[in-house]
Amino acid sequence: MEPAHLVYDLIVIGAGINGAAIAREAALAGGSVLVLEQTDIASGTTSASTRLIHGGLRYLEHGELGLVRESLHEREALLAIAPHLVEPLRLYLPIYRGARRPRWQVRAGLLLYDLLSLGKSVPSHEMLSRAELLERVPGLNERELKGGASYFDAQVRFPERLVVENLLDAAAHGARIMTHTRATAITVEGREVRGVEWRRSDGAAGWAAAGAVVNAAGPWVDEVAEAIAGAGSRRRRLIGGTKGSHLVVEPFPGAPDAAIYAEAASDGRPFFIVPWNDVYLVGTTDVRYDGDPATALIDDDELAYLVSETERLFPASGGIAGRVLYTQAGIRALPYTPGAAEGAITRRHLIRSHREARGMYSIVGGKLTTHRALAHEVLERLHRDGALGKKNERGAPRARPGQYEAEAHPRVRPLPGAFNEAERSALAGDIERRFGVTQATRLCTTYGRLAERLAAAVDDRPELGTPVSPGSQLLRVELVHAIEYEWAETLIDILQRRTMLGLGSDFGLSAAPAAARALVDLGFWDDARASEETADYLRYAEARRARFGTGTGDRGL
Repeated sequence: MEPAHLVYDLIVIGAGINGAAIAREAALAGGSVLVLEQTDIASGTTSASTRLIHGGLRYLEHGELGLVRESLHEREALLAIAPHLVEPLRLYLPIYRGARRPRWQVRAGLLLYDLLSLGKSVPSHEMLSRAELLERVPGLNERELKGGASYFDAQVRFPERLVVENLLDAAAHGARIMTHTRATAITVEGREVRGVEWRRSDGAAGWAAAGAVVNAAGPWVDEVAEAIAGAGSRRRRLIGGTKGSHLVVEPFPGAPDAAIYAEAASDGRPFFIVPWNDVYLVGTTDVRYDGDPATALIDDDELAYLVSETERLFPASGGIAGRVLYTQAGIRALPYTPGAAEGAITRRHLIRSHREARGMYSIVGGKLTTHRALAHEVLERLHRDGALGKKNERGAPRARPGQYEAEAHPRVRPLPGAFNEAERSALAGDIERRFGVTQATRLCTTYGRLAERLAAAVDDRPELGTPVSPGSQLLRVELVHAIEYEWAETLIDILQRRTMLGLGSDFGLSAAPAAARALVDLGFWDDARASEETADYLRYAEARRARFGTGTGDRGL
């Protein structure tokens, strides 16, 4: 093994929302941080979520009041520090005769939900009569409908961008981000962590030294833990993941203009129908899964389940099966809990230390909503355990929680793209003058204040302000920005997790070939690389297509 050529206070393995938040917290606290991600930023569980920032209404049933309270607090914080990405979301909760959760129980739960979020910025719940609910959601199945409720949580349209911005802030404070880089071994000497061996997808390899390693690999946590060098026999399993799948469907007759939180007739578990990105997100399932998380896809039973429940709830929908555009599936990194019902497994995060490798910690579970709280708890644990030591490699004292300026603290510091309404209006006006109304809306929604960087780049190089092809929404400047400033390497990275055009109704298929050609013109790729990347994108899309044979859901896929 070669001597360490890079030395860090902390190495974070995994660049989903939890890993990104931990890196940001540590970097803003003054630590030197390396992030290793085996594929791409937010490419696992984060991008397969229901895209909600919520308190977890159903967690009340399991007595997890602390988790709900923490989640509601974090919901409010994210509305404040990331208003360009996180917005209030109204949900309607219909109640039918014979429901598992009767009206009185729903009312009691929502009253408690409001009490646990005192001081919130969103409206409190309302109980609605049958007539009131049908007036607001006329497409609902009227049979056996007794009434319902309305309440608010929040939606993050693009959690992928939430992760990117956490890492941008970390990098601005010295963190190094390495995507498409696998941690191949955790080096241990005398039962103390010494560093991490890594290998990039292009074959480059190296070793980085650190006295603290956080394994935030989500459903791959056990795989990373197995990489502890010389640890001997297989250790206790940490992750017992469940698969959550979604349908992405085009608007349908009777579709609601707000989100629906309903109880499935077949098994009583909750599911959502959420307006999202000009289409609808329907999900999620909760199925035990022991396969490779990287190959998780929706199966026929899940697909049929979500279709039938949606059609039951909206009988005039005209056949949801034929309106499926594509599907999403991911693995929840839940604690290994053999014998427990899937829905009863806690969503609270756990921080597990490794006795055979002191200074290494594995993150089990957690939620998109509570990533900031998790990151803060991890840093507090590392400091308390002395895992970061008293001096860094430069000999300067390490920052401790409370020693750095409050405005720099990630628990109050806005994300890089955040802006207020006046700033948003001014930026939108500037972008509109340059690129038109449609682009102004899209760029501000996707990048927030960071759209200023795109505009500045076009000022320097006007040719970057043109679309990749006539009529395309994708601008050449976005390609340059994604690769040069946001660690994107592949066409999938660019369309699915940077520009977000891969999550439109056609899954980015209209943009993919033109984007690849533009990257040749811009000097990033050659023709062979462009052809390979386009083929990879088509295979990625095909694996997520609807499997019903005919109907609008098959168009373009």
